[in-house]
Amino acid sequence: MTNSVRKKAVLGLKTGDVFTCSRTFSREDVLQFGNLTKDYNPVHYDTRWTDAKGFKSLVCHGLLTGSMICEFGGQVGWLATGMEFRFIHPVYFNETITCRVTIKSIEPNGRAQADAVFTNQDGKTVVTASMTGRLPLENEKEILSKMMEEGDPTNGLCS
Repeated sequence: MTNSVRKKAVLGLKTGDVFTCSRTFSREDVLQFGNLTKDYNPVHYDTRWTDAKGFKSLVCHGLLTGSMICEFGGQVGWLATGMEFRFIHPVYFNETITCRVTIKSIEPNGRAQADAVFTNQDGKTVVTASMTGRLPLENEKEILSKMMEEGDPTNGLCS
């Protein structure tokens, strides 16, 4: 299976390119993320806490939601050098979030900037992000191309 995002990276990314992905976060996702990061804030686990904070139910970790930019970055070979998030509204279990990444600038040396907007299934913006990083140069694009010719066996989105 060919991954169109990775293929676009091989062919060449440009300013203004937009990439989207969507994901529905489950309670199990939150439990796994909490165990991985050791973030056991009660806002993710105890409704007494969310009631006291004025939330309608348990809340997904902000960085779990923000991690959606990793799908874009991993597919294009973006090496992150900086990320800034703004968490605007809570994300609740079983909400579907769409992340829209827009490349804002690319320098000849591969340094790049991008913005991301995360919206829920109702179209409400829940998170925004800005990121900087390095895109693949020509020799790295050749490696990505060869990986794709080999079936991209280490890429879980191509299996």
